[in-house]
Amino acid sequence: MKKITLLAILAIAAFSNKVNAQATATATATAIIVTPIGITKTSGVDMSFGNVAVTGTAGTVVLSTAGARTAIDGVTLPSTTGTVSAASFDVSGTAGYTYTITIPETITLTRDSGSETMTVTAINNSVGSTGKLDVSSAKQNIKVGGTLNVGVNQVAGVYKNDTALTVTVNYN
Repeated sequence: MKKITLLAILAIAAFSNKVNAQATATATATAIIVTPIGITKTSGVDMSFGNVAVTGTAGTVVLSTAGARTAIDGVTLPSTTGTVSAASFDVSGTAGYTYTITIPETITLTRDSGSETMTVTAINNSVGSTGKLDVSSAKQNIKVGGTLNVGVNQVAGVYKNDTALTVTVNYN
């Protein structure tokens, strides 16, 4: 009986060894939610070419992103300048992130109480096609300029855009 018990114990021990036919490992899943990118027009800073005088020929006024203007051909810039400024936009989001900038190629200005138009072309910005949010403030300012195309004997008046000067930003 002792032999049978001993054999039973040995048999149980021999057959109870586990065979490891598999192995496991674990991983961590993470996600980072970034601050949404945003853009707002800087308060009171629109694109403004100021006062422009016309002659009998067509001309242009180039407004730089720094807010300086240059008259070309049939326009002059009076000493009473009026308000002259490049449009200004503030971009915010996650610090250090890059983003793309999209601006229209052309916008149309129409005379208040009239149907006469001028176009603004060669619209450009101070940053280029890609911006980068500051690593400390998570902000960047964009200035937008362009070229005002003044027609021959353009009718006097205040002209405003009827097609939006929309600046769009998206994270890269």
